Amino acid sequence: MHMENKKERYTITAALPYTNGPVHIGHLAGVYIPADIYTRYQKAKGKDAIYICGSDEHGVPITLRAKKEGKSPQEIVDKYHKLIKESFEKFGIAFDYYGRTSSPIHHKTASDFFKKLYDKGVFIEKESEQLYDEEAGQFLADRFVKGTCPKCGYEEAYGDQCERCGTSLSPLELIDPVSTITGSKPVLKKTKHWYLPLDKYEDWLRQWILEGHKNDWKPNVLGQVKSWLDDGLRPRAVTRDLDWGVPVPLEEGKGKVLYVWFDAPIGYISNTIEWAEKTGKDWKPYWQDENTKLIHFIGKDNIVFHTIIFPVMLKAHGDFIVPENVPANEFLNLEGDKISTSRNWAVWLHEYLEDFPGKQDVLRYVLTANAPETKDNDFTWKDFQARNNNELVGNLGNFINRVAVLTHKYYDGVIPKPGEFKDSDKEVLSQLKKFPEKIGHLIERFRFREALSEYMNMARMGNKYLADEEPWKKIKTDPESVQTIMFITNQIAAALGILGEIFLPFTARKIKKIFNIPEKYSWDDVSQFDSSLLPAGHQINKPELLFEKIDDETIQKQIDKLLTTKKQNEKTMYDPLKETIQFDDFTKLDIRTATILEAERIPKAKKLLKLTVDLGFEKRTVVAGIAEYYSPEELPGKKILVLANLEPRKLRGVLSQGMVLMANTPDGKPVFISPEEDVPNGSVIS
Repeated sequence: MHMENKKERYTITAALPYTNGPVHIGHLAGVYIPADIYTRYQKAKGKDAIYICGSDEHGVPITLRAKKEGKSPQEIVDKYHKLIKESFEKFGIAFDYYGRTSSPIHHKTASDFFKKLYDKGVFIEKESEQLYDEEAGQFLADRFVKGTCPKCGYEEAYGDQCERCGTSLSPLELIDPVSTITGSKPVLKKTKHWYLPLDKYEDWLRQWILEGHKNDWKPNVLGQVKSWLDDGLRPRAVTRDLDWGVPVPLEEGKGKVLYVWFDAPIGYISNTIEWAEKTGKDWKPYWQDENTKLIHFIGKDNIVFHTIIFPVMLKAHGDFIVPENVPANEFLNLEGDKISTSRNWAVWLHEYLEDFPGKQDVLRYVLTANAPETKDNDFTWKDFQARNNNELVGNLGNFINRVAVLTHKYYDGVIPKPGEFKDSDKEVLSQLKKFPEKIGHLIERFRFREALSEYMNMARMGNKYLADEEPWKKIKTDPESVQTIMFITNQIAAALGILGEIFLPFTARKIKKIFNIPEKYSWDDVSQFDSSLLPAGHQINKPELLFEKIDDETIQKQIDKLLTTKKQNEKTMYDPLKETIQFDDFTKLDIRTATILEAERIPKAKKLLKLTVDLGFEKRTVVAGIAEYYSPEELPGKKILVLANLEPRKLRGVLSQGMVLMANTPDGKPVFISPEEDVPNGSVIS
């Protein structure tokens, strides 16, 4: 047994769920279940490991939802924090601490962190022009601005992204932006912000990650890091003009808060501090001891924050360790379609717990067996049913039940004394002792799917041993050999109970109860026992079923629920009709046929093309947001329609004298509208 101070120490974090909605199966499969398995394993091995998480409660989407529901941001985060925390607890995610970023300790920790970087002169101060709503008296964050997407022409695009074509935007790129707060047209106003100079840490990042971790980090993580570094890092703002968040702790920062991407990862530290205060521990070794291994479990959309931005923050601060590993998973799809919270296309954890009471481990099993570790994977309700009925009921549940039933039937629940072991008996016991190392080796490499498969192989081995030995036949002809068979199968059952705690905690508890397994047993005992885990003469308890079959009707209900969602989404996939206009309004539009003569890219504008078009009576310049779909070389000679009497407007320094009319496909691709017959340029569309 290691002395307490010599224990290997792990600080394990899982991405902070955002409190503007509940948790779904994509979150579980990508982050929370693998982190839970890893933590349970390290603790089972006797390591000093803590599993830290909490609600991410700042950012613009919170304030938008609050405005929409007529509530305060605090009411919104309180509602979802409670729902998420309770769902995790019921599901068996064993966090050592689950905190929240609206807590006083987090505000202090994040403020102190910012102040330390500020005092060290890490930040760059920059003045820039940003959109300002004079009516509301505030600067407008990305999501508080709407306008026309310069790429696809969608008129309801947000300042950070077009919901139709998916393009990332900035508020200044929108055509005719308006404030979502008052509906007024914003003005440009100067504001000062503080920036983290990521570019100054490029060399350190390359050495630390691309050289130091090229062999132990996952390829998808290394690939993203390399792509960001090759593209060149730029300073990133750490403050915003908002009133919801951690206030900037400077006199000149009044009315500003820390950007949510800066304050959220500090939540790992502040939640550890809260845990330490509540348990009487010292938090510092978990974040400041070089021997501690810091592991971040995240989804692939969070890779850059945990491999570049947060490590730069930690390095710049100087008092903290940087991550040992950042095992990011890919995405989980649902029934062949991307999980989408806005479209309600998800299996929500709190609803699953209501619909399938007592079946937490079934979902844990299916999401681990089908985890998106190296590529996006798909969850289907039919696969969920099949894995439950065939693998959990048919393999694991079947073996445990047979052993318990036969032990009671033949020996009143007392484990019999074995006779002499045959070679086949010795081989089974030898194989049994190898499973902890095989499973552990895979978990250390974050290969949870294979680790779970090896765990289930123990039950398969047990079922095969029973089928080969046939104790139900030998009980009449060779009762002594049956004692050996049942002795060995009870050892396999005990190992399943002990090792199962990390994968299927509720099931492992049932197995431990059935076989009366002492709590003293740890992971390594399974590989190190001399003759038995459960000795001859050990009394086991009555059998109980671990799992039950899930019928077609239950599964059909879930499929029907999704089909209803799909139908509702189909109804809303078309943009709603705009408000009714008068015929006179239409006659004001002067739409003409034209031919593209030349096309060229606009420097530093990856979405815009400068088109020279022939309107018959004159040539004009028109700017179109189509550069990501069309190359300049393919456009000359194309017949198009142009709104010719639109007020000219400068886009990236180019005066655009009109607008190209295009149709947008459901996936957002702009498609040219051309006259069916060849008509002269300048012909009026009426």
